[in-house]
Amino acid sequence: MASKKWKKDKNLQKILEEREKWYRWKNIAPLKELVEGLPPVKTTKIEIGKWIEAEGEGISSEEVRQIAEKLKPWRKGPFRLNGVEIWSEWRSYIKWEIIAPHLNPVGKRVLDVGCNNGYYLFQLGKMGGEELVGWDPSPLFSLQFQFVNHFLQFPIEYYLLGVEHLPLTPGYWDLILCLGVLYHRSDPIQMLKELRQGLAPGGEAVIDTLIIPGEGEYVLSPLRYAKMKNVYFIPTKSALFNWLHRAKFSHWEVIGERKTDLEEQSKTPWIEGESLESFLTPDLSKTIEGYPPPTRLYLKLWR
Repeated sequence: MASKKWKKDKNLQKILEEREKWYRWKNIAPLKELVEGLPPVKTTKIEIGKWIEAEGEGISSEEVRQIAEKLKPWRKGPFRLNGVEIWSEWRSYIKWEIIAPHLNPVGKRVLDVGCNNGYYLFQLGKMGGEELVGWDPSPLFSLQFQFVNHFLQFPIEYYLLGVEHLPLTPGYWDLILCLGVLYHRSDPIQMLKELRQGLAPGGEAVIDTLIIPGEGEYVLSPLRYAKMKNVYFIPTKSALFNWLHRAKFSHWEVIGERKTDLEEQSKTPWIEGESLESFLTPDLSKTIEGYPPPTRLYLKLWR
């Protein structure tokens, strides 16, 4: 079980207490009651590969399906619980297969910030991680995590926090995952500084972020990108490396690069609204706004 030492900061304690009230929101409270009212489950099978899979006695497949459908949209996954296949919007194993060879959670204090429903935390648990913590400010994703972990029963802690709270846990984490967050921050250099501040001496972070093609040191700053209003800056590789330099990371390594395609992200019955096929032109060569299509760079950073 994760240590409680990182929660000693009084300001952090106040934030955690305040955010517990978010579970009272009228769209969240009934779901919280539903998840907390799950019957005891005797887990009979856990298998973690591309799918996070578990089976247990004490709840029927139909009950699992009904609850999972009420917890939509499922962005990360996929999961298979008592035979019910939850095909998430993102096939998260594609990203996992890129970063996994560069991770070793054993004996480390590990944080996944922006963890969504915990898919990568479950993968880290399979790798032998013992002190695993997830932060994400979404009560819905937290309830998805609790629902899945009702079967898996992994010793993972989950809190409604974000990357901006890392300065309240200075020098604590040995390994931080921060995937798909940087381009959603209006001050990406400050976010990288916060990320570094949370790392212990010798600590490592693994991130991915959108990039644009080009050799120059420049960024795209769109009002919308692939129909997303909350994408602020998309750098070239050179500009991103300058950000890392300004954030004072000692060194970094590119560990992967991949263009997002329909194999990785697409609409399924388990989400609501549109997905990648609606965000790009019909030939998938540009975003609907005319920008280069999404490409992600994966990096390992050292404090």
